[in-house]
Amino acid sequence: MKILAIEKEVLGITDDQFTPALLKEETRQAWELHQAGFIRELYFRQDRYEAVLILECKNVKEAQSVLAKLPLVKAGLIAFEFIPLKAYDGFARLFAKT
Repeated sequence: MKILAIEKEVLGITDDQFTPALLKEETRQAWELHQAGFIRELYFRQDRYEAVLILECKNVKEAQSVLAKLPLVKAGLIAFEFIPLKAYDGFARLFAKT
């Protein structure tokens, strides 16, 4: 199942809490999740520095569990909204017998 994970702001967090060592470890673990097939696509929003991920997981619960292991999530510096996706089925209307 494809899951859209959108980073959401955590109130009270300052830029100086994102240390270089923590960011490097976050990057390393994101790479490992990508190589394992959990993270299919990874972006930053154009309008603000927040991540947008396309995940491949069994369900939202698994997606939450996978991203909970990321150092920035563990540290409470970032959080995600999880949106399960399904294939668009609207094209069937073109071929429906009426």
